[in-house]
Amino acid sequence: MQAALSHIDTWIFDLDNTLYPANSALFPQIDARMGLYIQRLLNVDPIEAHRIQKQLYHSHGMTLPGLMALHNVDPHDFLANVHDVDIDVLRPHPELGHLISRLPGRKFIFTNADAPYAQRVLARLGLTDVFDAMHDIHALDYVPKPQAPAYTSMCAAHGINPQRAMFVEDMARNLAPAKAIGMTTVWIENGADQGPKLQGSGEARDHIDFIITDLAAFLAEALAALEPA
Repeated sequence: MQAALSHIDTWIFDLDNTLYPANSALFPQIDARMGLYIQRLLNVDPIEAHRIQKQLYHSHGMTLPGLMALHNVDPHDFLANVHDVDIDVLRPHPELGHLISRLPGRKFIFTNADAPYAQRVLARLGLTDVFDAMHDIHALDYVPKPQAPAYTSMCAAHGINPQRAMFVEDMARNLAPAKAIGMTTVWIENGADQGPKLQGSGEARDHIDFIITDLAAFLAEALAALEPA
């Protein structure tokens, strides 16, 4: 592992279902509130709202840009509404914060959520002072992962050399553009995303350098390899 990571000086982390377990019952709250928002906005039933939500997710990378393009939705109103969730379902994880703090170089959050919500999540997890900066959906100008401009925007804004960066994500599809610009990629296989085929040597895995199930364990192993004995 030392050879694979010794060149890394920038450590980039997704937020949701990456810095906390996918079974934490937080993201389902957001998903439900998106459905309710669409029901009110378009005066449709829950089934139709769900269909629209998933259609926009697949066509625009996330629901919000689709609603902005097709229905002139105010992104601040939408995000404040769907992120009005119970953060207390998350369990604090100070050990993870300690591990991330020890990584050599800069650390960033790269999220399709917005900063106010992300800061609430980080505070609950005990990770408030761990990261150097955050690149959220507003900074992305509502062009979300996995669209390629999201990654170049992140790198340009923070002076990141992608060939010296590692990106950790729970959504396998979000790693492909990162790998395309030279990042080392880590997929957390935690049940949040069906992910690439794990059998055979198909191209579906070519954009993933590491597949893990426990972020803290992976970082502890990485630090053991990188830090002097």
